[in-house]
Amino acid sequence: MPRTNRRGMRTAVRILISVVAVLALVVVGFLAWANTPMMGDRARAIDVWTNSAVSITDEGDSVLLAPTGDASGQGLVFVPGALVDPYAYLYKLAGAVEDTGLTVVVTKPTLNLAFFDQRPLSTFTSHAPEVSSWYVGGHSLGGVRACQLADGTSVDGLILFGSYCANDLSRSDLRVLSIGGGADGLSTPGKIAAARPLLPADATMVEIPGMNHAQFGDYGPQPGDNPAGITNAQARDRITETLTAFLGKAG
Repeated sequence: MPRTNRRGMRTAVRILISVVAVLALVVVGFLAWANTPMMGDRARAIDVWTNSAVSITDEGDSVLLAPTGDASGQGLVFVPGALVDPYAYLYKLAGAVEDTGLTVVVTKPTLNLAFFDQRPLSTFTSHAPEVSSWYVGGHSLGGVRACQLADGTSVDGLILFGSYCANDLSRSDLRVLSIGGGADGLSTPGKIAAARPLLPADATMVEIPGMNHAQFGDYGPQPGDNPAGITNAQARDRITETLTAFLGKAG
């Protein structure tokens, strides 16, 4: 082989090795980022674990919240926001479990990002076979994914927590509840209003004054969010009241 060809081959090999090394660093960096979720508040988690009215079961692919008393027969598959620990939502959702008999399955998305999770809803509803009426919902990007899951499936309704749809569900017969925060700096009231036409005309739209984006869970401050104007306990009470009113109408 001529010397110039050998030199060109060595250069090509060095370039290829450099490209592979850069790609490997990108993949490793992404995986490290995706596997570092925003963790839930320990005190709030203990509050739920010690609540005798709520049973918690880790199903591996999800966390099951069930009432220890009378169950309503209604269930919610809840999809967490991007990079948020599923356990960070237990405190805010447990109020509705206790007060209404709702069963909640909080999913554990692939790589902590809902859009990478292509498992069907049946993966999660199978953990509560006694439930006869299912809703799907989620927080932030988890809600966007929930809208996709609700399209063309057999769920009865959709519940959005600081979120909005990117696909058109306006002609569906889904029962829809959208809970927004008046101080939400990410899923702002303006963004929720702009996406309103994608929901059915009879969708229930609720805005909780003073509530910010991170208060739909308990994982601390989130970049880009606004300061909250209400306490976490008040946010939990408003979420519980809103869910109770909405689910009660389905009875």
